[in-house]
Amino acid sequence: MDKLIDTQALQAYYAELTRWVVEDVLVFSTLGQVAVILVAILVALPAAPGFRRLIERLGRTRWLERGGDRAVSIIAPLALPIVWLVLQWISVIVASQAGWPHHIVQITVSLLTAWVVIRFASQLVRDPTWSRMIAIVAWTVAALNIVGLLDDAIALLDSLALQLGTLRLSALTAIKGVLALAILLWLASVVSNLLERRISSLPNLTPSVQVLFAKLLKIVLITIAIVAALSTVGIDLTAFAVFSGAVGVGVGFGLQKVVSNLISGVILLMDKSVKPGDVIEVGQTYGWINTLGARYASVVTRDGTEYLIPNEDIITQQVVNWSYSNNLVRLKIPIGVSYKSDVRKAIALCLEAAGEVERVVKEPKSVCLLKGFGDSSVDLELRIWIEDPQNGVSNVKSMVLLLVWDKFHAHDIEIPFPQRDLHIRSAEPVPVVTGPGS
Repeated sequence: MDKLIDTQALQAYYAELTRWVVEDVLVFSTLGQVAVILVAILVALPAAPGFRRLIERLGRTRWLERGGDRAVSIIAPLALPIVWLVLQWISVIVASQAGWPHHIVQITVSLLTAWVVIRFASQLVRDPTWSRMIAIVAWTVAALNIVGLLDDAIALLDSLALQLGTLRLSALTAIKGVLALAILLWLASVVSNLLERRISSLPNLTPSVQVLFAKLLKIVLITIAIVAALSTVGIDLTAFAVFSGAVGVGVGFGLQKVVSNLISGVILLMDKSVKPGDVIEVGQTYGWINTLGARYASVVTRDGTEYLIPNEDIITQQVVNWSYSNNLVRLKIPIGVSYKSDVRKAIALCLEAAGEVERVVKEPKSVCLLKGFGDSSVDLELRIWIEDPQNGVSNVKSMVLLLVWDKFHAHDIEIPFPQRDLHIRSAEPVPVVTGPGS
């Protein structure tokens, strides 16, 4: 195994750095240029907020009204480096006209220009994390190239290496692999989002099939990105076959539920038993499916609570899908009336109340049946149909019952309550025995 750190190379770099500091840095011309750079940044710090406000005002003008907000969002964060760059350009022009040394100021101008250009270009990337990372990496490479240290930096990173069998893994290789993986994952994400939008716009595919295709494409693209990134590092992908047995054992013992939920999710998407937008009832949970994930289904209830139900539970448990084949749902509402009341009139009033509720559909028609003679009431059952179960079931029952209550009271239909008759048998006389002296 090679040494991880080449000490002789580091000592040579240290000696060269010491010589450069003594001979090139600690001299009057260099210190004067450093002073000019410090003065420029001290002037730019208080001037940058005023320049930013000027940019924001220009972005609100009529001639920039259409794209002003986007331009301001890109240029405004660069107010400080832009003002600093302008001041440094002025100092370079003055030094050139006067014949003064200005190579350090010129390097600063080049670095600032590279930063402004790279930062401006990276703003075109919507994701702020990717934008910041791209800007930092690109500027680091540009800065090393400007100061002439890019080749030395590459050589230093390549010297920090480990030998693992036939594979030589250096810091340079690792950085290349990370950058390649980041770029490929970003491209995979962009392409998958584009394809997902395209798939969602296809009218011939059901929502569940659209979700299935979108997730499969995303998995395939991410897998390709990871494999390509590993190939750029020089890793032999056949070596991963050694770990397949261990992975199988791990899946068999530790990841049973995870794999079961993943497979169940694929089955749910393929058999179309549930899909986003369906109104379902699983156990005590009633709501509509918001999203179908790889591991769980998101079900939102009427009170806004979002339940994450594992896909395996939807496969193995009884699920009531209120909108499986269509949105029509029949509701049964039990109603009791007194034995003294006109039952036919009560049935007519129940149907009249159902017809006055907007959410109760006209077809199929509502019916009211006499179900039996109870202990305290004549038992009726009102059956109504609705086509929007996602808007709730209990609330429409409540509206119907309130109208039934009003109509029963208006037409003297009595709603009974449980009554019990208590019969007391006549008590037998209790003999009273008195003792002496009583």
